[in-house]
Amino acid sequence: MDDQIFLDIETIPCQDEASKAKLLADAKPPANYKSPEAIAKWRGEKSADLVAKTSFDGGRGHVCCIGWALGDEPPFSLSAKSVRAESGIIAAFFASLGRYHSKTLVGHYIHGFDIRFMTQRAIVLGVKLPPSNIWPRDPKPWDTGLADTMAIWAGAKGTIGLDALCDILGIPGKGDFTGAMVADAWANGYHEKIAEYCRADVERTRSVYRKFQNVGW
Repeated sequence: MDDQIFLDIETIPCQDEASKAKLLADAKPPANYKSPEAIAKWRGEKSADLVAKTSFDGGRGHVCCIGWALGDEPPFSLSAKSVRAESGIIAAFFASLGRYHSKTLVGHYIHGFDIRFMTQRAIVLGVKLPPSNIWPRDPKPWDTGLADTMAIWAGAKGTIGLDALCDILGIPGKGDFTGAMVADAWANGYHEKIAEYCRADVERTRSVYRKFQNVGW
């Protein structure tokens, strides 16, 4: 069963101070905040949250780890231990896809997050994208060559977390480390911890997908 590539990425918020400052400057406070002091206080209170949300924005955030597995092979991962290394791991992953032909990309919310985020980062960083028959340009959950475990379970417009779906299907979940901890772990240099987590998510996604296949999906 080597006709699928199981994919998961880990991301971190914007690390560029000028970009973070612009993000905060452009943030619009509630209409009832009138005085400069009140607006400054609001921005101070909201700053951490605004920056944290860029981990879901491929224009501002960064890929810090890419994990994948071909078929039933053990998962492999690449880590960016600095922002400068981000383009290198994306380019290396894209290059690895050249060895695979007619494979289905499988992931949890892969159409709306993983593929789009990495495509956006590739554009920002000037990393050449793989051919469109290997790496879709505007992925939809129903596309041929793509299998999104969230959409398979919840429908094209539904949502369910990977951990919740694992729990429903009797698959071991994430344990004591979650995606919400990735940013702090990266900032503190725990890159292998993040890589282990990313590879484990690849395994979890594969187990979920195999459950679907076992009943003839």
